[in-house]
This record gives sequence, structure tokens and C-alpha cells, in this order.
Amino acid sequence: MTDSYLTLVNTGVTQKFAKRLGLPRPSPLTRFVPGAPLVGGPVLVLASERSAAEADVVAKTLLDWDLDVRRHAEPETAYGAVLLVLTELAHPDELSAPVLALAGAVRSLARGARVVTLSRPATADDAPAVAAARQGVDGLLRSVAKELRGGATGNGVVLAPGVAVDAPSALGALRFFLSARSAFVDGQLLAVDSGAGTLPADWDRPLEGRVAVVTGAARGIGAAIAATLARDGATVVVVDVPAAGEALAAVANRAGGTALQLDITAPDAGARILDHALARHGRLDIVVHNAGVVRDKLLANMTAEKWDTVLAVNIAAQLRINEHLLTSGEFTASPRIVSLASTSGIAGNRGQTNYGASKGGVIGMVRATAPLLEAFGGTANAVAPGFIETEMTARMPFGPREIARRVNSLQQGGLPVDVAEAVAFLASPQAGGVVGRVLRVCGQNVVGA
Repeated sequence: MTDSYLTLVNTGVTQKFAKRLGLPRPSPLTRFVPGAPLVGGPVLVLASERSAAEADVVAKTLLDWDLDVRRHAEPETAYGAVLLVLTELAHPDELSAPVLALAGAVRSLARGARVVTLSRPATADDAPAVAAARQGVDGLLRSVAKELRGGATGNGVVLAPGVAVDAPSALGALRFFLSARSAFVDGQLLAVDSGAGTLPADWDRPLEGRVAVVTGAARGIGAAIAATLARDGATVVVVDVPAAGEALAAVANRAGGTALQLDITAPDAGARILDHALARHGRLDIVVHNAGVVRDKLLANMTAEKWDTVLAVNIAAQLRINEHLLTSGEFTASPRIVSLASTSGIAGNRGQTNYGASKGGVIGMVRATAPLLEAFGGTANAVAPGFIETEMTARMPFGPREIARRVNSLQQGGLPVDVAEAVAFLASPQAGGVVGRVLRVCGQNVVGA
């Protein structure tokens, strides 16, 4: 559905009136197009004094990516990105110099610019000053993200102890946040848990040779995920209920893949998915659990049918399918499981006790499933969308829909492709060190952390 307000305040005469009246003016977001520049301007690399050596390593990688890298802030320069390397912080005082340099740079960021931090997590074993400095980066990044304008975003990569700044997943996460693939990801800190993963031979087709299954793929977010995985090189199997067969076939044709009509709550759903993938494509590498339903009701009015249906589709089916895959012996070549959670599963939402429980369950499931895949070089992660422009949200009453669109730092709803880009990243070889995590695609929604 078109966001009429976004269009009005950015075009023609109404743009002038909106500016004169001081109305909020969300900026149209620049999304990924194959072949487009990775970053829309010079990249400024700043660092705390102790982190200078690691900043040099990162800067060299950025140069290898053919980016225009600067190490010192220059007046009146419209930076396409600013990277703060803060991996070796030992005291909050050390934040002052790089952050004040960032302050000067944000005054002239290019439209759609990126601010990215590279840091380490605070742990209970750290000295108090070290923990304070490292935890401070989280608050700093989230706050900066809320101040950016012009479609710019701020995100952070948090490297576990021992993970090098040039480890595959560190670079993969950094490149994702720098690129237009992360247009609707804002205010997020993604943990890289290990140095696992591999860098793709072709950054535009990192899934070449991989076979992916996407459930709930007949329309909306699922169809966008299928198209995006295919664009990135994967062979795609799309799955949905028989009633959606015609639309499902169209999605499969566009993606150059195959369709499987299936109710994922069926006891043999996992076996049928795996058998189809092996028979038609010889392997299965990626499973995207996108299928889901809503049956919203206040808890006082909740029925067993509404509760049980949502839990059956949104979490119980995923658990059964995963169990079959994990015990089959056929899902062992750096496998990836990516599940769709929701901000409702993080912060809750009125009238969605069943949905919130199911999506919170997804988050718990990937956290517990991820260690079971590590022996095979595999991962399980989740993507948690906020307000996304779909057929479902288009049916919301006008008032609640407009509020839901504006209560994030980017002041607009996301598109299905925004969720798809995050799924494709987590399914990629360069995300092999991201294990059991949740990546929110919500424009830094005020709901939840």
C-alpha cells in the first residue's frame, strides 16, 4: 500500500507547505539495486586511540571494496558513511575524541548515509571501567540513530572476544549495514559470536549454488524473500497451502524455482519439504520459516481455536520441521535456518497474547537450535519485523495504521523487501558467525529495545 503522506511531504507544492509548517518529513529510503555503489559518498573511519590498529585493518578492507576512505574529518564533506572503531575501549573517557569527531561529520552526512560502530560486548569479567565504556557504546549508537535524518541509519556490529575485525562475519555484518540492503534496519546492535563463515566470491550473488525453502511464500513478505534469495543466486522452493496454489506457482516461476503446496502443520511437513528439495534440486541448505497467521483478540475474549491455531502455525510447525531436518542427515552443509519473529514477540502488543507468545517462542527456538547446527558450520537466527507495508497492514484502520508508520526513527513503514534483505544476509555464508540472534527490521521502532 502506498504511504500517501510520505509522497505528499516529498513532492511538489505540498512539499513546500510541509516544510513551511514544520511537519515531520520522512525521507524516501534508498534500497539495494545490483550494481549500484555500496556507499553513496566517502567513508570516514574514526577510532578510539587504543583501537587505531584495528581501524587500520578495517580501512584497508574498505579500500579493497573500492570505497573512498578518509581517516580524518574534513569540513563540508558529505560522507556516505562514518565508521567508529571502538573495539579496544578501556574507559568511558576514550569515547570523547571519536564521538566528537562524529558530531562534526553528522552535520553534513549524505542522504541515506550510514553510521556504524564496531565494538566489543561488556561482560561480567570486565573491569568496571571497561564494562562501562563498552556498554556505553550501545546507548551511544541507539541515541545517534534517533538523531539522524535524510534516511540515514545507525547500527552496530558487536564482536565477541577473540573475533577479529576482519573475520568473515564481522566484514559481512559491516557490509550489510553499510549497504542499501539495510535501509529499514536502524538502531540495531548485531552480535558476531565467532569467526566462522566465509566471504563470497561474488558479493552480489553470495547464495550461488545453495538451495533454499521459503514457507508462506505465495504473497507479501514470503514472496519478497523468495525473489531476493533467487536474486542472490539461490535455487528456491516456495511452500504454501493448496488454496494459494495459483499465486504460489507465479512466485516460483518468477524466482526460477519450484513450488510445493503444503500445510506446514501436517505431521509429515518436514519430510515432504526435504524430499521435494532432494528430488528436484539434490540438496537443501537454507530453510526460511516465514509462514504465520494472526488471530488477534484481547485475552479476556480469547478462544481455544484462536490461541491454538496461532501457536500451531507460528511455532509448533517450525519445531517439528526443524527436528526432522536435524535428524535426517541431509541438512549438514553449512545449513541456515532463518525464522520470522516480530517486535510483538519482544515487547508485546495489546490484543496479541497468542501472536506475541508464538513470536517470542521463535526467538527462544533459534537461540536453542543454533548450537545444534554449529557442528555442521550452520546457524539459526531470526528476523523481527516492525510495521511492514503488506496486505494485512493495509486492512488496518486509518488512524492506527498511520501511528504505526510514524513511531520509528525513519517515520515510515518498511517494505517486504526490507525483511527479505535481512533474511538473505543471515542465510549467507558471510553470516556464519552470527549464531542464535534476532535482527530487528523496524526502522528503530519505539516498541521494544
